[in-house]
Amino acid sequence: MTKRADTSSPPFHNIDPARAAERLGPRVDTTRFAKAATFCARGRDDMARRGYAPDGTKSLRRFSIWEITRYLIPVAAAHLRRVLKANPELPQGEGEAGAKWFSLDDVLKLRKHFSEEGAANKEYRPWRPEGLPAKIAAVANFKGGSGKTTTCVHLAMAAALDGYKVLVIDLDSQASMTSLLGGKVADEWQTVFPLLARDYARAVNQENLVREAEGQSPLPLDETLTEALEVSPRNLIQKTHWPNIDLIGAQLNLYWSEFQIPVWRMNLKSWSLWDALNNALNEEGLLDEYDIVFLDTPPALGYLTINSLSAADILLVPLGASFLEFDSTGRFFDMLYSTFASIEEGENAQRRRAGLPEMRFEWDVVRAIITRYDAGQQTDLANVIQAYFGDFMTAYRQEFTALVGQAGEQINGIYEADYRDFNRETYLRGREAFDRTYAEFKELLLGSWYRDMMEEQEDSHGQTQDA
Repeated sequence: MTKRADTSSPPFHNIDPARAAERLGPRVDTTRFAKAATFCARGRDDMARRGYAPDGTKSLRRFSIWEITRYLIPVAAAHLRRVLKANPELPQGEGEAGAKWFSLDDVLKLRKHFSEEGAANKEYRPWRPEGLPAKIAAVANFKGGSGKTTTCVHLAMAAALDGYKVLVIDLDSQASMTSLLGGKVADEWQTVFPLLARDYARAVNQENLVREAEGQSPLPLDETLTEALEVSPRNLIQKTHWPNIDLIGAQLNLYWSEFQIPVWRMNLKSWSLWDALNNALNEEGLLDEYDIVFLDTPPALGYLTINSLSAADILLVPLGASFLEFDSTGRFFDMLYSTFASIEEGENAQRRRAGLPEMRFEWDVVRAIITRYDAGQQTDLANVIQAYFGDFMTAYRQEFTALVGQAGEQINGIYEADYRDFNRETYLRGREAFDRTYAEFKELLLGSWYRDMMEEQEDSHGQTQDA
């Protein structure tokens, strides 16, 4: 039977203007935004509780012996059971003998035991060279929806499962990362804002010493700046439901930093605003206490992102395999060049006049990552993008799987998802997507540390020879 052609009019034809006007509702004033925001806040809290415990806090699930021996500790399940039986002081897990479940705290203690008592040729703890600081990794792109937060949170969780101690800093006022990690942030004073304000206030104090010596009137320090001088990064760090992930969270008012920073800069043009976050992270031994610091940036190349990129050793740039995202990412790199080259030019002009050595921004490594990849639909375009970016791009393309979507509905990362809630194939495929992304990141991390270690040894050797 021949199928008849559809002769109905398209939906955008024959729209009645009068009926359309009736459906508009009353005109919208600014108070309606407040009402919408209130409804959204209620809904957001309600949805967030889906991934939370009954008391409103997030809790991390336990891990089975199968997961521990497959993903976390390189021992056979039977051997792990024998070790537990022989060492009753070790965490014994919950449940029956054949189906024990362990907290991540338990897993970290077991790692420690195996690293001290296990086979010498196995890596029970991830490598980090002694005496070198944590690496700072920023995940950035100014296009929203590119997978920044998803990539950042899963890298942080994967690193934590691998045994690293992680600090996550949320610089996006939308605070998605903060929600995923169960953070509670009352106002901007619990975000990075006071660290930026403190850095400016210190620069003002230094300038005022010069002004005093020259008989000039001092620059004012208002109440906000005076209060910021008393803030330490440690005041802002909060524990999460992951025992080895800490957080400096974000909140909507953090966005006001984008307006306040240029005002401060206008008042004191010698203030190196791009160094504020880096200065804070390099204080008080923070980079010795953590192994990796992840920075989740806003979807814009504003002052918060500039601070993040300036502080970063490793820059990851997620993008989807589409023309628009490729085009947008190219413009992002162009803006990075323009912004940082301009800063270098201005700073070095002053340094040359003062007889000081020139400065330059430098990153250990930069990689673009294709996210939300659909091999059935996007292979050709992804190959083209790969060809143009070349070695600026990771080899693995992060696939979008059902597990990502389902875990996201519960306000969880896939590493928090219980594999028993999914089809086994769905779970393994979804986990592999982020395990392989983490594997490429870890290679960049270890390579950066190793290069630093070798350069430090060469410098030390050279100094010894000179002596």
